[in-house]
This record gives sequence, structure tokens and C-alpha cells, in this order.
Amino acid sequence: MNIVLGSASPRRSELLCQMGFDFRILKADCDEHFNEKDTPEEIVNSISQQKADALIQEVQVGELLICADTIVVLEQQVIGKPTSEDDAIQLLNRISGKKHDVYTGVILIKEDKRVAFTVKTSVFFRELSTEEIVHYVKKHQPLDKAGSYGIQDWIGLIGVQKIEGSYTNVMGLPTQELYQALRQF
Repeated sequence: MNIVLGSASPRRSELLCQMGFDFRILKADCDEHFNEKDTPEEIVNSISQQKADALIQEVQVGELLICADTIVVLEQQVIGKPTSEDDAIQLLNRISGKKHDVYTGVILIKEDKRVAFTVKTSVFFRELSTEEIVHYVKKHQPLDKAGSYGIQDWIGLIGVQKIEGSYTNVMGLPTQELYQALRQF
């Protein structure tokens, strides 16, 4: 299968490699806007579609395009990627000791066939100290991550009490669900 991953995310690329697929990468250039009144599912589906729309002209006949978007929702508010280290520290302080939900919308397109799905995972963090949060932000630079953290990073190892749902979804690509969708092509 000739796959095009419409994402510059190193985590998505790593997961697709671990699944055993060869692929090429295209980075979508779109503004990723969404309506604040939309549900989390509608938001990630809309942004995934925006990415696909931005890239579809670059996909060759016979190639399968995969685009995804991940958001973090805390207390019914979407938390995006941090804009600075201070912002990351504030976001992690908000997540500390609480449950939040991670949503990923995925779209697969090959010629006239489209398959889209959304996966939700709940993540429970223990109470984190200020020192732990600052250490993580300074050492691991989570500025490119929704919610200001990577579950596979140090903070996930020491701070996540439990998850309900797909672990790889929290990394940005729900691999089990993706595999099932790929079987439809």
C-alpha cells in the first residue's frame, strides 16, 4: 500500500513505522480553525478534513492519504499546544490532579473512498509538584504537544495514574483503530 502521512508529527511517523508501514510525509499548511461551539469530535474531524483538503492535490493516483488531529479537553475547554514555556507550565498546572480527555480525528482518503473516525481517551494525572512541572517543561520542551505533554515522556511515566482508552491515541494516532480502517482499502 502506498501511504502518505499528512503530518509532520514525529510521534505519528514513529507509530506508523512501528506498525510496519512504509510511507512518505507531507505537511499540511492550513490554519486549523474551528468553531468553539463544536463538540470535540466535530473539531478534530473538521481539522483533519482541513489538512486532507490542503494536501489532496499532492497525492498521486493509487496513494492513500492519512491525516489526523489531536486535541485535549479539560473541563469542557479545548487546550491546544502551548505558546511558550510559561504557557506550558500553566497548562500542566491546570491538568495536574485531574482527568482530561484526548480526542483524535483521523481521515483516510484513496481516490473516491473516504473513511473517518474519532477516538477518545481519558487520562488521569496525579497531583504534580511545581518542581516536577518546571523540570519537565525545561528538559523535555513540550511546546509541540497538545496539552503540553507527551504521555510517552518523563511526565507521563511519573504522573499518569491511569488511562481509559487507547494509549497511542494520546500520542496522536490511535493505531488499533487505524489498522482496522486501513483494512477497508
